[in-house]
Amino acid sequence: MSMRFKEKIVIVTGGGSGIGETSARLFAAEGAFVVIADWNEEDGQRVAASLNAEFSSMIPRSIAVQTDVSQERSVAALMERTRQMFGRLDVLFNNAAVIHLKPIEEISESDFDRLLAVNLKGVYFMIKHAIPLLRLSKGSIVNMASLGGLVGQRNNPIYAASKGGLIALTKSLALDFAPDGVRVNCVCPAGVSTPLLEAWTREQADPAAAAKSLSDMHPLGRPATSEEVAQSVLYLASEQAAFVTGVALPVEGGASLGY
Repeated sequence: MSMRFKEKIVIVTGGGSGIGETSARLFAAEGAFVVIADWNEEDGQRVAASLNAEFSSMIPRSIAVQTDVSQERSVAALMERTRQMFGRLDVLFNNAAVIHLKPIEEISESDFDRLLAVNLKGVYFMIKHAIPLLRLSKGSIVNMASLGGLVGQRNNPIYAASKGGLIALTKSLALDFAPDGVRVNCVCPAGVSTPLLEAWTREQADPAAAAKSLSDMHPLGRPATSEEVAQSVLYLASEQAAFVTGVALPVEGGASLGY
């Protein structure tokens, strides 16, 4: 197996479940030391413990740091802990996000504020505090955006807006950090089979119809797996993508095609 991240230090926000957890596992399998940053301490500790059990070495392969990315103090503490523990940072994967599937008139101001605080302000805080370390390592940043940020999505306007903002932020920071040798890219999935999506499907009035429409959205006939999205994250984070920056990579099974 390739070891694209041997001895590299990687932070994964929202690393306690879903795409974040899968990505953390793949980074660790390729030799990285992984900092799991998740607001849910139990989930974060569970993932770190399983990575340490699977990829143990003399020093822990993974640590979990309870982090609320929407709070600058929390983000600053995460960076300080990473610096103390590992002395460097090579990859930042901004994956933490919240979703609020509702028409706009049903979205309260507090829902709106929370969504933007995590999905957009959280990435601003993370990059603001990580960039001094990433400049030293000529590292890379991968942001988790969404197909909705490129093409819009029904009944998900504020989430789509947050991801559209994240795509613009990615492209702007790619320009700002290019002279430092720090690349900034984002991944734009459509449907992904995560516990979150499966729970949403079960909650629908007709779960079977919801599952079918989810599959029909994608010309490849199904949503992505977490691993398929995570592999794109690892590609963009790795030296294989050394000349790729400012890209919003659709990983969506053809969902944006056709008319």
